[in-house]
Amino acid sequence: MLKTLFLNPPSFEGFDGGAGSRYQARREIRSFWYPTWLAQPAALVPGSRLIDAPARGLSLEDVLPLASDYELAVLHTSSPSFPSDVRVAEALKEANPRLTVGFVGAHVAVLPDESLAASTAIDFIAGNEFDYTIKEIAEGRPFEDVDGISYRVGGEIVHNRPRAILEDMDSLPHVVDVYKRDLTVEDYFIGYLYHPYVSVYTGRGCKSRCTFCLWPQTIGGHRYRTRSPAHVIEEMAKAKAYFPQAKEFFFDDDTFTDDLPRAEEIARGLGALGITWSCNAKANVPYETLKVLKDNGLRLFVVGYESGNQQILHNIKKGMRIEWAHRFSEDCHKLGIKIHGTFIVGLPGETKETIEETIRFAKQVNPHTIQVSLAAAYPGTFLYDQAQENGWLLRSQDGSRLVGEEGIQISSISYPHLSHQEIFEALGDFYRAFYFRPGKIVDMTSEMVTSPHMFKRRLREGAEFFRFLGAREDAR
Repeated sequence: MLKTLFLNPPSFEGFDGGAGSRYQARREIRSFWYPTWLAQPAALVPGSRLIDAPARGLSLEDVLPLASDYELAVLHTSSPSFPSDVRVAEALKEANPRLTVGFVGAHVAVLPDESLAASTAIDFIAGNEFDYTIKEIAEGRPFEDVDGISYRVGGEIVHNRPRAILEDMDSLPHVVDVYKRDLTVEDYFIGYLYHPYVSVYTGRGCKSRCTFCLWPQTIGGHRYRTRSPAHVIEEMAKAKAYFPQAKEFFFDDDTFTDDLPRAEEIARGLGALGITWSCNAKANVPYETLKVLKDNGLRLFVVGYESGNQQILHNIKKGMRIEWAHRFSEDCHKLGIKIHGTFIVGLPGETKETIEETIRFAKQVNPHTIQVSLAAAYPGTFLYDQAQENGWLLRSQDGSRLVGEEGIQISSISYPHLSHQEIFEALGDFYRAFYFRPGKIVDMTSEMVTSPHMFKRRLREGAEFFRFLGAREDAR
């Protein structure tokens, strides 16, 4: 077995995300997701080590001395961070020329030729689900015998046959064992989750067909493949024992509520464990299921509302109706389930009027907190192809331009009737319109008054939020 390092590489100051984030850019409040996509193969490779450099605050200078200790390094990359990650790979290779370096992640899975052509420091690319791909390489199998990789032979790029999609999700070992071994849970912070929190996946894939969403179109697919409830409950019992300081557990499945009977069964198991938990959900869960989940420890949903305009929802194939979202939100409010609502400005069909419509909608459904993102055309998505075909994409083939030099997300899409600058400016307007209103100010202030912990936290988050808005003004 090759001595293997799994590395979430150092990146720009304020980097938000990494191996588990859907938007790799500086956010309004700094966040760190667990590098679960690296932890999963790390759990399959005995003697491996996982280092999450951004979360630990490690620089390239901190990581570089480790190169000589390993035979195989697996780096997770993304479209925005790829140029920086290539520089890390080149430095590792220079420090240890015998080191085999592989890249994983949606960006390289979609663009293997371009990725390998970027640097000879990259020895192979692993596409799609790469858990067992990396395990086989770590076992020392020749590249030609490993499904799901691209590499060079005599200067020519070779693509092996794709790896079969993983069906037996229970065959994957628990990632919390790797968390316990290699990570510090206090490093991971999400503005809408209690701190510290622990995040895992209970399944992969998403039934929805959202044209902008990266993961289902590049890695997970559109079938929700799940671990058994017993397997999930076993891991959560272990996580509770490993991390008694954790105040909340989060299920990062694209849509945990895609399978309602299974969600209810897992919820009852979590209720028996006395666990507080949250998850990603679609705004179509019926009241009866909501009540079961709430009665068994559910605290918060992360809900992708995206837009308040029905035609835009049709355009992006969201499979959601505005009236369903209203009813779902009302039911959650009745039951005391918190919502972190996510919205996107600049999707196909967007106008100044639809942006205002979405802001009004956001105020009506009134999530506890929100996240507003700019429409991002990631390679491998329908939106990316659509933007190229229609001439909307300002910077094709350059993933680094999804974020600016300071890590601030920039608009890579522009329409004849709505410029990229107008889209960029709308994000700040959205935040101000939602948060700077009397009812929301009273809501947030009441939360601070009733909890000393939340008082300190909201003060810090508020300072970060205003710095974020200021940095965006500077980036205009």
